[in-house]
Amino acid sequence: MTIKSADLEVLATRRSQYPEGANAEFLLVGRSNVGKSSFINTLLNRKNLAHTSSRPGKTQTLNFYCVNNEFYLIDVPGYGYANVDKKTQQKFGMMIEEYLEKRTQLRRVFMLVDFRIKPTEDDLLMYNFLKYYNLPVTIIATKADKIGGSKKEKCLRQIMDTIDLVVGDDIIVFSSVTKLGREEVLKKIHAGKNCG
Repeated sequence: MTIKSADLEVLATRRSQYPEGANAEFLLVGRSNVGKSSFINTLLNRKNLAHTSSRPGKTQTLNFYCVNNEFYLIDVPGYGYANVDKKTQQKFGMMIEEYLEKRTQLRRVFMLVDFRIKPTEDDLLMYNFLKYYNLPVTIIATKADKIGGSKKEKCLRQIMDTIDLVVGDDIIVFSSVTKLGREEVLKKIHAGKNCG
């Protein structure tokens, strides 16, 4: 798939603000600082479409990126960030839940985890939350370039041992530096946007 155009089209906090139409949608979830902005920029071949920040917890809305006028990538607030107060965390949770409950355009969720570390309790909660809605999930193991070749298998095993993947869900090892995994993700999107 060739990315011809990509724009941040809508910032939404409630259902009435979502884009209209039947374009397929792909949701991105992950802990704060797991590399969602870098993932978006690498995937869409753009340097600063999604703003990377050294300050986690920057995204506070559902950000709809319109790609090729064919589908949307949706970035949501990161979870597990201690400096976001409980009330705000709750608001984020409700925003995401409202989206998941009724959005028929949603084809797949890309759940980002840090390849270098064991998935956290928050990661497990998020995965189980997504499975409650019977959503297909692809785990994106980010920052793979920071792991030496001999340790890669161990890191992959650690993710698979921690998150008990449902049949049909899978893992893609990804690096925004080397672009490892980019084509695999684009193939998933291509297959997903043409069904449903």
